[in-house]
Amino acid sequence: MATIAIVILSLVLFGSSRFNGLAEGADKSRRGPDVAKCDKVQFRVILDAGHTAEAFGAMSARNAPEYDFNLRLAKEIGQNLIDVGFIKTVLLVTHGPALPSLLERVTVANRLSANLFLSIHHDSVPDSFLQDWDYDGTPSHFSDRFKGYSLFVSYDNRNIKASLLFARLIGTQLKDRGLPYASHYAEEFMGGRRRQLIDADAGVYRYDQLVVLRETQMPAVLLEAGSIINRDEEMLMNLPEHRARIRGAVTAAVEMFCKVRSP
Repeated sequence: MATIAIVILSLVLFGSSRFNGLAEGADKSRRGPDVAKCDKVQFRVILDAGHTAEAFGAMSARNAPEYDFNLRLAKEIGQNLIDVGFIKTVLLVTHGPALPSLLERVTVANRLSANLFLSIHHDSVPDSFLQDWDYDGTPSHFSDRFKGYSLFVSYDNRNIKASLLFARLIGTQLKDRGLPYASHYAEEFMGGRRRQLIDADAGVYRYDQLVVLRETQMPAVLLEAGSIINRDEEMLMNLPEHRARIRGAVTAAVEMFCKVRSP
């Protein structure tokens, strides 16, 4: 299985037009009787490792770039999907400046006609909430005020109902594993980063302007797996057992979605 993960990453780095991806599903609590079977080989999922090495996103409390967290978790989720039978899982990695890379992601995803698109990120906070501290002799910034995952969908996505379904499935699975969602996005003090809370149980927000959610032609969700500017949560993100809970939740959600959406 480790070899498979390396092959997937090599394909991503070699040329984005070569990527293929999948997901599987089974939902008995919400679906009821087993009336459909998920086709693991035909159901496609693209896992987008958010940002690039050059435009790395946020900086963690201990001065690690968000992109490194995103890529690691996306690879682990992809491997988990492969391990349960989704052998065509896509790991989408792009390079260069932010906007061109976003457009490339959308182009590749739409070319592949995938069934699902999931963008993996890790969260920070507005600069006004940051505090100074010294880490390993380097001036650094942190904010321990907020923590938790969050999920985003765009109402401009042509498959918004399916996007919202997938987001709710992920949120429910994360909650069942004891992970809280970041509720502060709905608060007025967030200013321009305030978002409409669509599902207060699963932690799903509306964010219409995100390119990878708005322009993709398949159901699309962005997952902020946790806050890396929060010192305790950053340490959690570096624990394999914590990431295992996240990838297990995503895999279960993909399985349920595939089952529900199977003809």
